[in-house]
Amino acid sequence: LFSLKPKCHREIVVNEVSFVRKCIGADSSHGDLWGKLICTNFKVSFITHDALPMQRFQVANRLLGEHDVPLACVEQVVTVNDAKGKQKVLCSNQKLKFNPTELILYCKDFRIIRFRFDEAGPQSAKKVCLAIAHYSQPADPQLLFGFEYIGKQYYGSLGRCIVHSLTATCSGERVNGVDPGGGLQMPLFDRPSEWDREIKRTGAAEWRVCSINEGYVVSPSLPEYFVVPVSLADQDLKQYLCFFTAHRIPLWCWNHPNGSALVRMASISDPLQQRKLDQRICSAITKSHPQRSDVLKSDLDKNLPNIQDIQAAFVKVRQICVIEPFEESEEKWLSSMESSRWLEYVRAFLKHSAEVVYLLEGKHVSVILQEEEDRDLSCVVSSLVQLMLDPHFRSLTGFQSLVQKEWVMAGHRFLDRCNHLKKNDKEESPLFQLFLDCVWQIINQYPAAFEFTETYLTVLSDSMWIPVFSTFLFNCPQQRTENSMDFAKSKCIPVGEEKALRFPPVWDWSQQFTPKDQALFNNPMYVGKGATCVQNGAVKSFRRTKVNCPGTVSDAWK
Repeated sequence: LFSLKPKCHREIVVNEVSFVRKCIGADSSHGDLWGKLICTNFKVSFITHDALPMQRFQVANRLLGEHDVPLACVEQVVTVNDAKGKQKVLCSNQKLKFNPTELILYCKDFRIIRFRFDEAGPQSAKKVCLAIAHYSQPADPQLLFGFEYIGKQYYGSLGRCIVHSLTATCSGERVNGVDPGGGLQMPLFDRPSEWDREIKRTGAAEWRVCSINEGYVVSPSLPEYFVVPVSLADQDLKQYLCFFTAHRIPLWCWNHPNGSALVRMASISDPLQQRKLDQRICSAITKSHPQRSDVLKSDLDKNLPNIQDIQAAFVKVRQICVIEPFEESEEKWLSSMESSRWLEYVRAFLKHSAEVVYLLEGKHVSVILQEEEDRDLSCVVSSLVQLMLDPHFRSLTGFQSLVQKEWVMAGHRFLDRCNHLKKNDKEESPLFQLFLDCVWQIINQYPAAFEFTETYLTVLSDSMWIPVFSTFLFNCPQQRTENSMDFAKSKCIPVGEEKALRFPPVWDWSQQFTPKDQALFNNPMYVGKGATCVQNGAVKSFRRTKVNCPGTVSDAWK
């Protein structure tokens, strides 16, 4: 009666239990739904003939049913036995000594989902709970469902054609936008030609594409291709790279029409080389500016909260929003939100980004964003600065190319920061959610300046927990390539000349939503490129003192 029709390739049912009640009401069983609870290798699925009322502007995901939860979205699995008064948090490969009467799933998207087993078989209930705990905590990246999902599509020439169409047109040429057939046609910044187009688009005449990291021979966390000053030769870069943390030499992000450049780089690990390298890098950036303007450095580790502080604030917000009963007054709830410090951190990133905007736009100086390894805070700030200054990045495809460039290709640790493997809680931190919150704040200040809506930001955030897309599955492009090659080899998957699996990026929204639902991503008030510069409120005209290169952003506010 309650049958599951898998929506994804290679999705298999692991365990199931019938006569389960999904709790809808908080205080009573009125409105609860009856059905079958199923654990697959991709999701927790609840199959019922009863329907909940459709919410306004609700989108239906092609990969997930109305009551489905991707296993990657499950934060904690808690089992309860009413009679014994016992409660247990289940981890992978653990034993459960009692028969559960209730299962509670705490989800990473702030949902708490409860199932009751009052009428279900006790052994079946126990097995499905253990299966959910096991499959939601994979021990290896290659156990994430995305590998099975994309691997299936490679069998036979037809499968290879399908996969290729997800990332390129038949001719190999991409332009911004998505073609009517559903194939992705936007820059992924995995080839020199796409960086060349971005250089030309921004008028960065004194910058060039560098290919010294082809095959990831220089740095495993950098992309194969990136942009550097014309005056820096490959030989010089190879000489410098050993002095930077993780060999992450400076990366060009963007050029202002006035010639000022936004650059990001890791810390210099050798103190003896600090001053000499700073001068060489600053000199090269200065030469790339038509007016030979100053270069200022912003030390993000000193000026912004660290990833542990951000994670602690996020945990408190989740506690306030979904775990504590909502019985307090609005004033108490607002004070609790304030004490979490989450909004304080959002403000700090917006304020710092606006200060960098002031330097690039108002003072015509280039800015270097420096962070220990240049993979976390710099992703947020560089993206916000470009979003504020460049109308192109406030279009939908432009915004997607911004995330692809500054997060995915620049090596943000999505695997670790999302904690997909539930291995190391100390590495977990919601940097991308923080960025999306900052974007939402700017959209609310400038609603007509953005082509996309908060619905788009919501589904983008939700997509982090669907372990199918390359965008959020890996710590860097090299890790994606290495793991997909190993997986293909271990499964004897014929991948042809590519030698590695090609995962679909999240930007091919036809994988998840119909054209009708995708229409909800578009802002009807959008005015195109009318707003050239949007900032987080008014930016004060700070008096800047003269500093000798290399200066710091903080020097400019004295």
